[in-house]
Amino acid sequence: MPRAAFHLHVPDRRDTCIVFASPHSARDYPAWFLRSSLLDSLTLRSSEDAFVDHLFAAAPRHGAPLLLAGAPRAFVDLNRSADELDPALIEGLRHAGHNPRVAAGLGVIPRVVAGGRAIYRGKLPLAEAQRRIDDIWRPYHAALATEMDRAYAMFGRAILVDCHSMPHEAMDGMARTGARRPDVVLGDRFGASAAGDITDRIEEAFTAAGLTVVRNTPFAGAYVTQTYGRPARGRHAIQIEIDRALYMDEKTVRPAPGFAAFQTLLDQIVAGITDIGRAASMPLAAE
Repeated sequence: MPRAAFHLHVPDRRDTCIVFASPHSARDYPAWFLRSSLLDSLTLRSSEDAFVDHLFAAAPRHGAPLLLAGAPRAFVDLNRSADELDPALIEGLRHAGHNPRVAAGLGVIPRVVAGGRAIYRGKLPLAEAQRRIDDIWRPYHAALATEMDRAYAMFGRAILVDCHSMPHEAMDGMARTGARRPDVVLGDRFGASAAGDITDRIEEAFTAAGLTVVRNTPFAGAYVTQTYGRPARGRHAIQIEIDRALYMDEKTVRPAPGFAAFQTLLDQIVAGITDIGRAASMPLAAE
């Protein structure tokens, strides 16, 4: 198993209802997992939201907690339900109703990485899948639920910003239409996981920094936003997808020459987002 299920970085003084989380940026691959995989370590890393943890590292300095996954996405996907198990990968499972993510090999224990490349030579025992869920998935989500509960108890609302990155090619279709390629996709499940004015303000934090933003296409949010976004109960969740080409070399999974400058830009954006969750920014729209 990876050395930790999660890493939680908390501010010296918590003064905002914003909670930042990055469920896909971990890179602690167990040696036995690397040896047993069909793929080399660089190919396995293609599923990571590499360096997103560094991009949002300033969150505690701006008064908000930052929760980071301890295990890589190729090992266990924290943005899936614990019951999204793949019968094509896990021994002893019966085929249930159709789930497009599971069918694509992208269940809670992924069968493939980006590009549909198979991770394993054969099937995994159900006990191994359950071990990963019990040792990593459940502690991570327990920590996330705790931070959301704490924000709500302190401020009367909680806003989760779920931080991700997207392959540059993900927006090729929009670029071919002649539209400007977006730098950021905000996912609020078409308004179901967050109040509209909160999404508006988060979008403004990015556009004020000169970035182009679209909403919900092609990424509207998955398990995390669906589970933690309950606007009627004062709990909001928004997924952020940032174009990897802005800060990294996707082929080598290394920071691009402009990484430090982009990290500084994200620092300013994080400051703007945390302001949304401060008492001075309230009241928000009726919840």
